[in-house]
Amino acid sequence: MRQCLTSDLGGYYTPNTASDRDQFGTKGDFVTSPEISQIFGELIGVWVVAEWMAQGKKGEGVYLMEVGPGRGTLMDDMLRTIRNFPALAKAIEAVYMVEASRNLREAQHKLLCGENPLTENRIGYGSVSRHSPDLKIIWAEDVRFVPREADKTPFIIAHEFFDALPVHVFQSVAPASQKAPADATINTPTGPIKAPPRRLPQGNQWRELVVSPVPPHRLKPEEPEFELTMAKSATPHSMYLPETSSRYQALKSTEGATIEISPESQAFARDFAIRLGGANPSSPTPAKQTPTTTTSKSHQIPSSPAEVLYHKPVPSGAALIIDYGPPAIIPANSLRGIKSHVRVSPFLSPGTTDVSANVDFISLAENAINASPGVEVHGPVSQALFLRAMGIQERAAQLVKGAVDRERGGSGGGVGAERDKGELTEIVKRVESGWRRLVDLSPQGMGGLYQVLAFVPFRPVGSGEVRRRPVGFGGDVRL
Repeated sequence: MRQCLTSDLGGYYTPNTASDRDQFGTKGDFVTSPEISQIFGELIGVWVVAEWMAQGKKGEGVYLMEVGPGRGTLMDDMLRTIRNFPALAKAIEAVYMVEASRNLREAQHKLLCGENPLTENRIGYGSVSRHSPDLKIIWAEDVRFVPREADKTPFIIAHEFFDALPVHVFQSVAPASQKAPADATINTPTGPIKAPPRRLPQGNQWRELVVSPVPPHRLKPEEPEFELTMAKSATPHSMYLPETSSRYQALKSTEGATIEISPESQAFARDFAIRLGGANPSSPTPAKQTPTTTTSKSHQIPSSPAEVLYHKPVPSGAALIIDYGPPAIIPANSLRGIKSHVRVSPFLSPGTTDVSANVDFISLAENAINASPGVEVHGPVSQALFLRAMGIQERAAQLVKGAVDRERGGSGGGVGAERDKGELTEIVKRVESGWRRLVDLSPQGMGGLYQVLAFVPFRPVGSGEVRRRPVGFGGDVRL
């Protein structure tokens, strides 16, 4: 997936040559929520404002970070909304855009910065927002280039980002039925030797499904040249990754069970959590202990790599993840390709087909909580529930009313009036169809397919107190 999407040799998002081809929109391969309606980005901006208010309206040290920002539409709508809250707008020191694609970086710069120049800096590139001459926009190719500072308050947005991160696919297989031959020999240059006794597995094993070329005798014109095949024996990944969570272990005894695991997604979840809450040890020990999963009396497997100790005395900030996938089960058989708005084989035309897989939201939540005791997780909830709670219908009505009022205020007579009425009709149709599409709960509707997950600072709850829920997850705005 990484090679197809972001390879330096020419990937879907990182072509070797300059191209005016746009992956987004009706003329591209897919349409994202920010492109469907401006209300989506506005409500994400409102969510950031609400969390900033709930955490005490910090007056400095705030930064925004978006990973996988697309064309920059979401961040542009967010900044336009946040501009209506001067205290927060003044507190934001910088906006970090984590983007690997040169073409998309240029599109984001044009939208967010206008004619302000793009210059190289120590972590990537930088410019100045067209919304404010005091707001820096900084691009980095990797989230690790964005500094972690304990006195900063990050608000992190990941919209349709995790679905593009590589996955490993595993399937549970029953042990071989044949017995190891007792008198097996191995022919060596110095003569035959007796083979050491071979231990056959006593229970099911995980086998990795790997990408392999289609054999020439089966290869047909116009069909993909690659396919998924099962490894004949255990691989390093199959011996490690499925043992890192009890959720995966519970399926091992079910022959044929298939799971998808994304280590990179888990790493990003840990990074977000540590930025918010720090990698503080939960007990006064000199270093954070790596959680382990016991698979036998003598074999322990760490559930995640040990993080570098990063102390943050007061957790602050928030992360909002919006993506598609099942809210509570492990993804399986979800690897797909998208080309011209049609689902195709993920192996069709590598480098020119979008490749993605469902997101495991529970895995993200587990890794965030394990990485930092300074965070708590809310969700996932459906995009429909989240957006309705944020007031999408009310905002749509407000936009329609504003358009009607402008038409009435400027209406006269003749051809101009007819044109104004026609424009008003188009605006109303666009606003209404846009917000309804985002909350559609039909089987293929975006309202149910997309889930929303939030990381926020952990706050101990005293006796008789009720834990605060973020707005959009059952909570309300606290001024």
